[in-house]
Amino acid sequence: MIKKNLPNWLIIVILLVLIFRIPTLFMPYSYGDETIYLTLGEGIRQNLVLYKDIHDNKPPLIYIVAAIVVNLTYFKLFLAIWNIATIIVFWNLANKLFASKESVPKVATIIFAILTNLPLLEGNIVNSEILMIGPITLSFLILLSSKPTTKNLIISGIIFSIAVLFKLPAIFDLPAIIFFWLLISKKIDIHNLKVIFKRTFFFCLGVSLPIILTFVWYAARGALFDYVKAAFLENIGYLSSWNPSSKTQPFLVKNGPLLIRAAIVFLGLSIIYTFRKKIPKNFAFASGWLLLSLFGATLSGRPYPHYLVQAIPSISILLAILFSGEGLVQSLTIIPLTLAFFVPVYFKFWYYPSLPFYINFINFVTNKITKDEYINNFNKNMARNYALAQFIKITTSKNERVFVWGDDAKIYALSKRLPPIKYIADYHIKDFSNKSVVAKQIIEARPKIVIFLSESEPFLELEDWLKKNYLKIQIPKVEHTTRIYVLPSSKVASL
Repeated sequence: MIKKNLPNWLIIVILLVLIFRIPTLFMPYSYGDETIYLTLGEGIRQNLVLYKDIHDNKPPLIYIVAAIVVNLTYFKLFLAIWNIATIIVFWNLANKLFASKESVPKVATIIFAILTNLPLLEGNIVNSEILMIGPITLSFLILLSSKPTTKNLIISGIIFSIAVLFKLPAIFDLPAIIFFWLLISKKIDIHNLKVIFKRTFFFCLGVSLPIILTFVWYAARGALFDYVKAAFLENIGYLSSWNPSSKTQPFLVKNGPLLIRAAIVFLGLSIIYTFRKKIPKNFAFASGWLLLSLFGATLSGRPYPHYLVQAIPSISILLAILFSGEGLVQSLTIIPLTLAFFVPVYFKFWYYPSLPFYINFINFVTNKITKDEYINNFNKNMARNYALAQFIKITTSKNERVFVWGDDAKIYALSKRLPPIKYIADYHIKDFSNKSVVAKQIIEARPKIVIFLSESEPFLELEDWLKKNYLKIQIPKVEHTTRIYVLPSSKVASL
């Protein structure tokens, strides 16, 4: 199923990927989501129960990976290895789809490697999207390469569930394989529908089994309700929360754009199916897969570039057909590719220039800029955050709690210290609790250090209590507008 002998051009591509991945190993703790994953990973290592003792709203796999790799450098190294494995699997899938046209898999794989590695769509960041396309692609490869036996269907489903346990929108790629089974059916009758239903049942059974096991695991840890609420139910509200004005609108109005996008996907799949006998099946499959993955990428309507990574496999295949295909199908790829390029423009997706990322690294390793200048080019507060984290590491033990009032978890991840509450970012508190409740929990826990970052919102519920019970200090490299409070009995107070 997976070819063991890689062609020379693919080996060169992999070597180039390794070279372009080297700067990622030296990136600072500058990306908010990565630091949240690492902080929850630290919580796992300190025997906290995810979702009950420490909170975020994704399925558990990304946090478990973060717990295993321990720090950001190994997190990036894990991504590099995972990405190379994904490239090899994708090349095999492209070969399976275009066995008679050698140039298409080659071009598709090169495009895939470029798009999943450049900072343009955050290919240099460890996010669930870039991890989940690996198991999705492998699952499809198994289903397209093997006989659809019960065993193969369940195994491919289990592999697909890895993607879902990285992030829920992966589930929207699942219908692509059912659509393929419909495409290859000579006719739709009771017999063929039964065959497709049977395949779908065992495939979905395989997808469900690992997810059910997570329910059992968290139920055994007394965290089933917290798990279901955080990893599944809170994501429903997340879909419409990008536009705050929509919160008070009726369901149909609030979710109208999502329903329209679903209707467009259904219409697109129907058109492809209608013309299935006039177009190649591989093109029809890639076009259907693109529609579904774009729906997953735009689910919440947020413009984060890494969301588009979900659509990179199908976009790579369609671009390869455009560049190296022949005949009518080459022209037809303009239609799905127009949609693929319209979506980022319509939703105003952000993007990151790639060249400055590599120039910054080259300047750093050639001593043209200092370490502080290097990390501050990622975020102007990086040197401050490193100074605060170093201060926390020196003045507290691993089990002592600190509280940082700020937008994300960079200082927690850097210092490997945890908050006295389950929430690790201010938006967690604002979205899933409130300041009054959290203030009571913090006052009761009396963390060794409390930090209000200069860019954070006021937290009036804690102000008077901190002034009466803590010492306010300053440390080098930290601006005066960032306030540091320490308990008088703590180690730092005796320094």
